[in-house]
Amino acid sequence: MSLITPDFGLLFWMVVIFGVVFLILAKFGFPIITKAVRKRSDHIAESLRAAEEARLNLERFAEDQNRLVERARAERAEILKSATEERNALISKAHEEASAEAAKVLQAAREEIEAERQLAKRELKAEVSALSVAVAEKIVRKELEKNEEQKALLDKFVDEAVNGQVN
Repeated sequence: MSLITPDFGLLFWMVVIFGVVFLILAKFGFPIITKAVRKRSDHIAESLRAAEEARLNLERFAEDQNRLVERARAERAEILKSATEERNALISKAHEEASAEAAKVLQAAREEIEAERQLAKRELKAEVSALSVAVAEKIVRKELEKNEEQKALLDKFVDEAVNGQVN
């Protein structure tokens, strides 16, 4: 028996044993192996399908998140714009109210000044009148000592003063 050239009997039995092993494997082993391979293949395909579905879900979630972010930014911009407009309106209103209040205070001050001026005028006129009467009285006393004509003049002045007729 040589290792390089096998004998015909050895070759026959090797083929027979190979055939028997092949038939046993074909009957019992290959279906189990193919079933396991198919099951593994199905599992891999299902995993790939699930991964693709998960990727699509993530993309949808990312799109939804981007939309929500954009909507939030738009709402923030709207709120800021509204707040700015409201602030400007409040400032404008406060400015107008302050201007109106300042005008009222100024008008009231002018009226008070005018009233004080009128009061001062009346007081001054009253004082001037009182001084004039006092001066006239002193002058008239000096000149009227016992003269009847002067007494008549004095009565005339008193009557005119009582009646409101001053010359």
